[in-house]
Order: sequence, then structure tokens, then C-alpha cells
Amino acid sequence: MSFQAVCKVSDLTTDVPFPVDVGDELTVAVVSHGDRLYAIEDQCSHGNVPLSEGDVEGDTIECYLHGSVFDLATGRPLNLPATEPVRVFACRIEGDDVLIDVDTPTDDY
Repeated sequence: MSFQAVCKVSDLTTDVPFPVDVGDELTVAVVSHGDRLYAIEDQCSHGNVPLSEGDVEGDTIECYLHGSVFDLATGRPLNLPATEPVRVFACRIEGDDVLIDVDTPTDDY
């Protein structure tokens, strides 16, 4: 795994997606929810719009365009119109840095 620092913990607001560009035309939405931290590809698999502009509720994020809801831990769509998952990435905190392993998306779906 190759973790890279993408933002500071202090940049995050609970349940508010924080988009970060991580290179190779990839943007990841970092979400702090309760005591969990998630990193999910910031592009809806159905509408090709940023998930970071949607709402977080519990362990899910909703695409604002057509209402598809994705599981933050697995990237799986939980309703239509999306049928394809989005990538999720391992993340951790070191000091005030949020680190994401962008080279190895999880494949829990």
C-alpha cells in the first residue's frame, strides 16, 4: 500500500464530503462520519457528476443529480438508477494528516 497525505483532519466537517484531487484525473471525496473516515471516488457511476456535491446520511452518500445512493464503505449503489459501484480507498489518520491509498482501491463490492 502506498498512502499519500490528501488533506488535514481539520479540513473535514462531519458528514460533509471534502473533495481532493489525488492525481491521474482522480478526485476522491473524503467523508468523516462518527468515528469513521471514508474515501470514495468522487464521480457517480451513473450520472458522471461529483458525489461530493451530494448529501451524506449515515454511512451513505447520495448523488444530487438522480438520487442514487452509494454505500461509503463499499462503493455499492443501493438504488437505481446507478447499477455500477464506485471505487473506495483505504484511509487513515496520522497526526492531523488524512492519508489515502489511491493505488489500491478496495474491491469489497
